[in-house]
Amino acid sequence: MTTISLVTGGSRGLGRNTAISIARHGGDVVLTYRSNEADAQAVVAEIETLGRKAVALQLDTGDVASLPAFVGVLQNALRSTWGRDTLDHLVNNAGHGEMADFASTTEEQFDKLFAVHVKGVFFLTQALLPVLSDGGRIVNFSSGLTRVSFPGFSAYSAAKGAVEVLTVYMAKELGARGITANTVAPGAIETDFLGGAVRDTPDYNTAFANMTALGRVGLPDDIGPMVASLLGPDNRWVTGQRIEVSGGQTI
Repeated sequence: MTTISLVTGGSRGLGRNTAISIARHGGDVVLTYRSNEADAQAVVAEIETLGRKAVALQLDTGDVASLPAFVGVLQNALRSTWGRDTLDHLVNNAGHGEMADFASTTEEQFDKLFAVHVKGVFFLTQALLPVLSDGGRIVNFSSGLTRVSFPGFSAYSAAKGAVEVLTVYMAKELGARGITANTVAPGAIETDFLGGAVRDTPDYNTAFANMTALGRVGLPDDIGPMVASLLGPDNRWVTGQRIEVSGGQTI
C-alpha cells in the first residue's frame, strides 16, 4: 500500500526536498505551508510529475489554537484524495531561524522560536495521534548546532535541543503502537534559511566548510533522500535516535 507522509514546511528548503524525495521513493505527500501557497503548489506539481499524489495545506505550526481545525482539514483531504482516514508518516520540519548573540536575544525572538520549534512540534504531533497509523513514523528536524556552538544561535539551538529530548519521549511513549520517532540533525546547508546566509555569504560558507570533514557545506539533496530512506521499511527498528547528517561537521 502506498504510504502518505505529512511534511510540515514543505514549500521550500529542506521540507521541499524531503517531500520530493519521499515521492521519488514511491510515497504520496501532504505538505504544509505557512504563507506561500504558490511555492507549495509548485511542489505539488513537481511531485505529480513523478507519478505520485500530493496535497498542500496551510498551517502555522506556531498557532496551537488552529491545530484542531487543521486536523479536520487534513482528514477531509485524506478522504477525498486517498479514501483513507490516516497517514503513515509525520515529518516535523517547519521552522525559522533567529540570529542574535546571547546578550542581545529578545524575549520575542525566544518565544517565537520555541512556539514553532518546540510547542508546535509537541502539540501538532499530539493532535495528529488519532490520524497517525499504528506502525507509523515520526521524524523531527533538529540541528548540528546542538552539538557545536556558533555565535548567534543560542535560542535556536536550545529549542532544537528540546526537540531532541522530546523525540526520545515520543519514541518511548508511542512505541506500544509500533510508532518510531527519530531526530534528524543537518549541519550547515545551502538553503534560504536565515535569508540564505550559508548559501549566499562566502564567509559563513567557508567557515562551516572548514568545520566539516567532507570539506563543504551541505545541500538539500544531502538531507531529503536520507529522511525518505529513514521512513522506509528497512529502518523499522530505528527509534529514539539522533541522526546527524552533516558530512562530519566538527568531528
